[in-house]
Amino acid sequence: MNQRAHPHSTEMTSPPPHLYGRWRHDPLLLAGTMIAKMWWPFWRPLAPLHEPPTDDGVRTLRVIDRTVVAEDENVVALTFGAPDGGPLPQWHPGAHLDLLLASGRMREYSLCGDPADRLHYRIAVRRIPDGGGGSIEVHDTVTVGTDVSVKGPRNAFPLSIPGHGSPARTVRFIAAGIGITPILPMLAAAERFELDWSMVYTGRSRASIPFVDEVARYDDRVVIRTDDEHGLPSMDDLLGPLDPHTGRAPSGLAVYCCGPVPMLESLRAHLADRPDIELHYERFSPPPVEDGEPFTVTIASTGRQVEVSADETALAALRREVGSVPYSCQQGFCGTCKVRMLSGEPDHRDNILTEPERAGGAFLTCVSRGRGDLTLEL
Repeated sequence: MNQRAHPHSTEMTSPPPHLYGRWRHDPLLLAGTMIAKMWWPFWRPLAPLHEPPTDDGVRTLRVIDRTVVAEDENVVALTFGAPDGGPLPQWHPGAHLDLLLASGRMREYSLCGDPADRLHYRIAVRRIPDGGGGSIEVHDTVTVGTDVSVKGPRNAFPLSIPGHGSPARTVRFIAAGIGITPILPMLAAAERFELDWSMVYTGRSRASIPFVDEVARYDDRVVIRTDDEHGLPSMDDLLGPLDPHTGRAPSGLAVYCCGPVPMLESLRAHLADRPDIELHYERFSPPPVEDGEPFTVTIASTGRQVEVSADETALAALRREVGSVPYSCQQGFCGTCKVRMLSGEPDHRDNILTEPERAGGAFLTCVSRGRGDLTLEL
């Protein structure tokens, strides 16, 4: 099973320039070249995006459209463009942007537009009244004309096309609520590659799920299944048609899921003994702590001690006891919560720190723990 993967640096190449000079003389070549250009953004879905060099990795984008995309009006889609109207870095399905909000918060949002559109990025944000405040800030302050600092795109949830990086024969997409955002571009790629695919789209109610109209255009490939009409989905509902010979999910299946933690954990458990099925997933909330032991964090600047229980993260304990501390992904791959460890033995559980960084004391509070007490410089 595949949870998250870090992209490897690869630079896109261009078709030979002499091809374009022969268009008017060779209609067959013209047609082939146009098809290749149309498919080019999806041809190497596992390749990361080669970012143009910037001073600090941050660029400014402008909101050019804001649209409510759920009937309950709690989800807005924001479309960004460069202030000068120029092209933006290429991205692939599953990628996300880091938004640096005016308050100082940094939040990650999946790109849910068309990767072939080099002029625009689109994200969607659900308003969460009892969340960390980022979604409320976006809903209340980010309007058409607002300039927003962003980082990325980055991709921790890449789509691997069967026959081009995946041995799977069929693809099953599972989206729950706002989890549709990274899946939408994958559906478009699956169509362009003429894959054998299907999707189940779940949520509390039809009014609460975004992009219903965009999903509905795929007709019978997609089943929209809401809790208020059908009850909670079973594992068979999520995984789709069963193999008539075994009564189980078919071999050679690749599953891409974005939804709440209970759904993801149930899928992991259900497929734990199925090495013939790929499971790729992304979560928008922190994973549960596994094999945790309690420890104490001492804040170097004040001497204050913060107790971290076995089932919580250092970040959660610091937020509870100290208040505002930087964070974003809560999953160990963005680096926003990085602090310096001055003493103690760490249990590093992140995905991004290099060995030299760890040796220098870098520590991610959202996932890493202490093998005993730690002293941290916040």
